[in-house]
Amino acid sequence: MKIKPLADRVLVKPAAAEEKTVSGIIIPDTAKEKPLKGEVIAVGKGTKKEEMVVKPGDKVLYGKYAGTEIELDGVEHLIMRQSDILAILG
Repeated sequence: MKIKPLADRVLVKPAAAEEKTVSGIIIPDTAKEKPLKGEVIAVGKGTKKEEMVVKPGDKVLYGKYAGTEIELDGVEHLIMRQSDILAILG
């Protein structure tokens, strides 16, 4: 399915949740936290007041409760406003 966000909205594919801690402890599914970073898949055209800064392929950091979860072709995605994105990761 193809999707094109409207106005200043962005479609983000969240990064996979961490399976292990740095020290090697395996994290069970019930204790995994929602990822706070992901990859931009599609962007809208922006608005008169807000120019789009992010582009498809950018790795971004977003707020914990940002966006609305949607499922496309069996894969979880988030659709959010560009202003919900905190940073572009280099």
